[in-house]
Amino acid sequence: MIPPISGAIPTIPAIPTSATIKPTTATNNTHSFAQAAANALNAVQQTQTQSNNLALQAATGHGNVADYMISATQASLAIQMTTAVRDKAVSAFNQIMAMPL
Repeated sequence: MIPPISGAIPTIPAIPTSATIKPTTATNNTHSFAQAAANALNAVQQTQTQSNNLALQAATGHGNVADYMISATQASLAIQMTTAVRDKAVSAFNQIMAMPL
């Protein structure tokens, strides 16, 4: 048998009526999707450039090979993520275009 509950049951506080959720609009938002995509691609490019510079330093003996390996892995993961996002976006676009009118 289940024992009875003793003590007071806690209550959940109510949300004040003055709290409203304001939707964001394109005019209020300083960043657009295109800007976010461009920033992400620039970050991938910077990661790739840093990896290339560290590869050159490691090859000439002026840099640490471990730093290059970490940077190369980061660049590889950034490229893989960018490719995955691109593939999902293309797939979503194709599904939208295949919808009947």
